[in-house]
Amino acid sequence: MPWPNSLDIALKEWASVVAALETGRQVLLLRKGGILEQSIKNRFSITHNEFLFFPTYLHQSRGELKPEIEFESVSAEPESVRISSAGVVTDILKVQSREAIDRLDDQHIWTPSLIDMRFNYKPRNPLYLVLVRAYRLAEPIRLANTTEFAGCKSWVPMAQAIDVSNAAAVLDDAKYEHHRKSILDRLG
Repeated sequence: MPWPNSLDIALKEWASVVAALETGRQVLLLRKGGILEQSIKNRFSITHNEFLFFPTYLHQSRGELKPEIEFESVSAEPESVRISSAGVVTDILKVQSREAIDRLDDQHIWTPSLIDMRFNYKPRNPLYLVLVRAYRLAEPIRLANTTEFAGCKSWVPMAQAIDVSNAAAVLDDAKYEHHRKSILDRLG
């Protein structure tokens, strides 16, 4: 599937996670199903496979990130948001056990307490890893953080499409595939 010229939807994700994706430190997200994500026939799916990353500070916590991860303490959402990257979903993987996530410890920035919290939240619902290839926008944009973006939701529509035609992959094909294969192998 060719990379699009523009995108008009963004995934809200912790600013620290977006930074990890933008540097290639991480290529995965954890999901149980957000407000606009869905589960079809007991299999998780994601509403959009290509999207911008919308960094948020809502619910982000120093204690849920590994100590070496840079963390910006913010008491309220900022007045403006810098959109500097986009992503494409390559895989959605059901996590079979807590031990499976432990085998991926070097592949993410979260602490065991956050992993436990995600597993324990709605325990009947499975946890999924979403593998995402990140792309840096040629020209980051700054948007006013309006009420349309506010709140605890996964997806936010953009008022107008954002040009992503010259976005560059954070990791080249070989490096991304190396991370992807390592994760798939460890999950069995």
